[in-house]
Amino acid sequence: MSLPILLIFSFLIISVVFNALGTIGLHRFPDVYTRLHAATKCTTFGTIFMTFTVIAHSVRLYVITEEGRFLNMAIHTLLALVALLVTNPTGAHAIARAAHIVGIKQEQAESVWFLTEKDELREANLQQTEPVSTDESSKSSEVK
Repeated sequence: MSLPILLIFSFLIISVVFNALGTIGLHRFPDVYTRLHAATKCTTFGTIFMTFTVIAHSVRLYVITEEGRFLNMAIHTLLALVALLVTNPTGAHAIARAAHIVGIKQEQAESVWFLTEKDELREANLQQTEPVSTDESSKSSEVK
């Protein structure tokens, strides 16, 4: 087998492994946050390697046939990869933030990490919703 074919199959196998791990994590993890982590991280890496497979195969076919459509496919795949790298983490963040705001709690692990848990989003929301204290007696005494 030639080196480009080995590279294509290597990318393809890595892609399938990452996507399979993401699927298993989506079914096995207990709460929305860990499921979101599995779905986002694993499928992102799986899709990255799948796009590498398509790009490598397209470049290989372009070198063999010198037809511009294969180079066009590689460029479009690269643009799709850039879109994926921008939208997938952004969407995952939006889903996790919405779940947190709605009040979905994370399942606690059987270790002591939860003792150091800090909820910065909740603290920021509490600071925004605290009423500004006004001293009515000082205002009324200034007017007299």
